Formats: sequence, structure tokens, C-alpha cells
Amino acid sequence: MDVMPLLLLVAGSAAVAAAARRTPVPGPLLLVAAGLAVSYLPGVPTYTLDPHVVLPLLLPPLLYTAASDSSYLDLRAQVRPVALLSVGYVLFATFAVGWAAYLIVPDLPLTAALVLGAVVAPPDAVAATAVARRVGLPSRITTILQGESLVNDATAITAYKVALAAAVGEGATWAGGIGEFLLAAVGGVGVGLVLMVPIQWLRTRLREALLQNTLSLLIPFAAYAAAEQVHASGVLAVVVVALHLGHRAWQVDFATRLQEDAVWKMVAFVLESSVFALIGLQLPVVLDGLGTYAGADAAWYAVALFLVVVAARFVWVYPATFLPRMMSARVRAREEEPTWKAPFVVGWAGMRGVVSLAIAFSVPLTVHGGAPFPGRDLILFLTFTTVIGTLVVQGVTLPPLIRLLRFPGRDAQAETLAEANAQAQASLAAERRLTELLSDERNALPGPLADRLRTVLERRRNAVWERLGQSNPVTGESADDTYRRLSREMIGAEREVFVRLRDARRIDDEMLRTLLRRLDLEEAAAYRETAR
Repeated sequence: MDVMPLLLLVAGSAAVAAAARRTPVPGPLLLVAAGLAVSYLPGVPTYTLDPHVVLPLLLPPLLYTAASDSSYLDLRAQVRPVALLSVGYVLFATFAVGWAAYLIVPDLPLTAALVLGAVVAPPDAVAATAVARRVGLPSRITTILQGESLVNDATAITAYKVALAAAVGEGATWAGGIGEFLLAAVGGVGVGLVLMVPIQWLRTRLREALLQNTLSLLIPFAAYAAAEQVHASGVLAVVVVALHLGHRAWQVDFATRLQEDAVWKMVAFVLESSVFALIGLQLPVVLDGLGTYAGADAAWYAVALFLVVVAARFVWVYPATFLPRMMSARVRAREEEPTWKAPFVVGWAGMRGVVSLAIAFSVPLTVHGGAPFPGRDLILFLTFTTVIGTLVVQGVTLPPLIRLLRFPGRDAQAETLAEANAQAQASLAAERRLTELLSDERNALPGPLADRLRTVLERRRNAVWERLGQSNPVTGESADDTYRRLSREMIGAEREVFVRLRDARRIDDEMLRTLLRRLDLEEAAAYRETAR
């Protein structure tokens, strides 16, 4: 097995993603553009998206890290708009886009057109949420986009299976399709609910951070595989487990949380970068297989389908936003009056991604009886052009559109005040607990050590309040910022001494690693306090 193409893909996509962080262009768009640009360079290997790799091996960890970083409480508060988008819109887009493709493309059977509709139905909101965080969209819109991206793949994959069964001649019925959808949805949630409690129990019982992080890496694959084994939705199983574990991450040992955070950030960075680069690299594969559809007709079909995909989302989003308020007094009482701006951004943030391409590549070559699958090459081409079109057109224009609409920004002062109040309440509880513990003779400490505990507690309590106060007129730092900076400088000086002692053979490498790890934990704590 030649691993060089894989190494080139990972290294190249990581380099492009790193460069994107220094440009105003969102990373996913630059990665897709880089993939398109290098796809025809001499010596570049041919990369073909294999659905047997993307769906069970790349999708679960991406879903897991996105869901575990999401807020279960925020998603629960937005369950209605999330469900309307991740289930209702995907089914609507399947039929709307499929019917339009049936009318636009001559000789394309309706069943094959519905397969195409299901393939391009689910938006990939990774790029959209990245843009949302970058330009400061209101948290409600970001939560809705995140929630949609977590669940819509399950709806699309199930709709695709039903449409595909009809297209290949398996005699699919409406009742059978609804039954399969319910089995996938209920079964996927059920598998997630069954797995989440024992997994969390195991995570809280393991005492070694290395074992806990190994378990963490296995969880998304195990949840996905277990659900798919019983013909349920692996996507929903992963999301349910990840939301539960993320909601209860505070129960896990601190060392595990520190390592887990670093590990999953690295995994998400590598996978997301590689996936978007892979999208661009599919150009030669798609064009080589286009066959009889090449030329002006194929270009017309691509433009028409792109416009239908964009329009269909707006056709669904605006009624889904305003009709529930018109029909339910409870919705009107619970939610603020929406303006036209929020649904417009949600409608424009319908970028497609790698899941659509992976599903398209899974379309079989033949139907039952051995005849070629009708329009398979065109389905693959139109999926590719739709993914590229939405990523480029909508992805490039989404940041200036958000700035043009002038959404109210986050209130940093109010957020800091809320943080300070929370820290004050926690510090009072900690102070009471410390007094209680020190009153027990088993916890007797010398005075200086007890005072150090109180000093650390007081500094943590005052740190947030100081951000609300005046800053140093010379450096612009608060007193606590200066304290943390000086602390890091002192740690740096200690680190240099330890290394010098090791080089002089006064201590060995094992002792150096122990001492450096202790300093690293202190510096990590200081960094996490200042990285706001």
C-alpha cells in the first residue's frame, strides 16, 4: 500500500488551512480552491472519494467533535427550528430538487431524479458555522446551523436509501419508505440512549488519562457501527452520545479534559482540512466519467440545479420561520419576534459538502437486471457542481452579507459581568468548603500553605472583575493580565534552568520530563485563563 498520496493530502491540506487563518477567506473555501487548482497538476495522484471510507470512518469523528462542543441546552431550546431544517427541509429539498431535475434533464427517470434530490439535500454547515463564529453572528443562528448540520445527514441518507430502492427496482413503497425512516430515526436515537450511560460511567471510572482518551477516540466509531448494525441511523447515535458526554464533561478528570481537548482539536483540524481538499480534488474523476452529457447541456443543467437548490431553501426557511408564530400563541410568547434578516442568513448558509459527494459516489453502476443506472454520471457531476457552487458563491458572499445586515454584536461587557458573578458565587462556595476542611485536624496545614490556598482563590475571584475595571495606562493590561504574563515569564526562566541542568548531567531526562510537565500544566492553566 502506497501511503505517500495520503501523506501528501494531509500535509498539503494542513498547510493550506494554516495559511487560510492569515487571510480573510474562510478555510473551507480556500481548501476547495486549492484542491481544484492542483487536481490537474502533473504527478498529483488521483483521489477518489470512497463512501465506504467517508461515511463510517470520516463522518463519525467529525460529528462527534461538533456535537460534543455544542450546547445540549441551547439545542434543546431551539429544537423546533432545528427539526424543521434537519428533517422537514431535507425531505422538502429531496422532492423539490428531484422534481426540478426530472423536468430539466430529458430522459432522466423520476426515481433517479429523486436520488439526486436526496444526495444534494443536506447542507454541510461546517463552513457556515465557521463563518458565523468569525463574523459574530447571534448565538441563536449559530446554534440553529450547528443543530441542522448534526442531524440532517441522517435524514438525507435515509431518504437516499428509499429513493435508491425505487430507482434500482426493489419495489419501494411510501409505507415502506416511512417505515424505514422511522426505524432509522428512532433506532439511531435509541442506540445512542442505550450507549451513552455506560460509556459515561466507564469514562468516570477510568483513572488514567491515556486510557480515557483512547476510549474517547473509539466512541464515535463504536456508536456509528452499533447503530448501522441494526439498520438504524449511525449519525443520530453518534450525535446523541456526543451531546450527552459533552454535557457531562465536567465529571471527567481534569487531565483527561486537557488531553481530550487537544486531541480532538487536532483530529478535527486534520479531517476537516483533508475533506474540503478532497472535494476540489474530485474534478478529474467527475469530468472523466461524464460521458455523453459533456458540453453546454451539462453546464446548463448544473446552473439550473444550483439555482433550484438555492431557491428551495428560501422557499422552506421563510414559511418555517413565520408560520409557527402565526399559528401558535405559545411560540409567540416564548420567542422573540423574528425579522427578515435571520431567515435570510439561514437560507443563504445552505452550503453543501463532502457527505453529498460521498453519497453520490455510492450510487450503484447498475440496477436490478444489469442495466446501467440511469444518469449516474450526470448525478455525480451535478452533485459536484452543486457542492462547488454553493461553497464558492454562498461561502464567499456570506461574510460580507452578514456584515451588511448589521446584526447586533455580542455584549462583551454583559458577558464579562455574568462570568464575574458566576465566579464570585463559586469562590464563596470554595471558601466555605476550605474553612470546613481546615477545621478538621486531619487537614491541618502550616499557616503559609493555608494562606496560599486563600490567595489563589481570591486571585481567581478578582480576575474577572479586573477586566471590567481600569487597565494599565502603559500596557493596556489589567492587573490580572500582567500577573499572568509575569507568571509565564517566570515559568520560562525555570524551564531554561531545568534544561541547563539536564545538559550539565545534573538531572536525567526522565526527571526533566517530570519537571517540564509540571510547568506545562501551570502554563496551560494560565493560557486558558487569558485566551478569551
